[in-house]
Amino acid sequence: VVTVAPSATVAELLGLLAERNVGALPVVADGELVGIVSERDVVRRLHAGGAAVLEARVADLMTSSVTPCSPDDDAAALAGV
Repeated sequence: VVTVAPSATVAELLGLLAERNVGALPVVADGELVGIVSERDVVRRLHAGGAAVLEARVADLMTSSVTPCSPDDDAAALAGV
């Protein structure tokens, strides 16, 4: 699994997304999942703030409330249904 550090720049993130042909990456710090970041996060920040976002850190735009799961987990249970 390819991951990105919260301290990586958005420009570095975009390089990883393009290189791996993926639209999102887990954000990992010290071996722990701390968030997820996607192309959509970048596009929204570009729209709001322009090209300066390329120098921002992944931590500035990632989603930090992530619930990890495994293939054996029940989708309804994860959704709280």
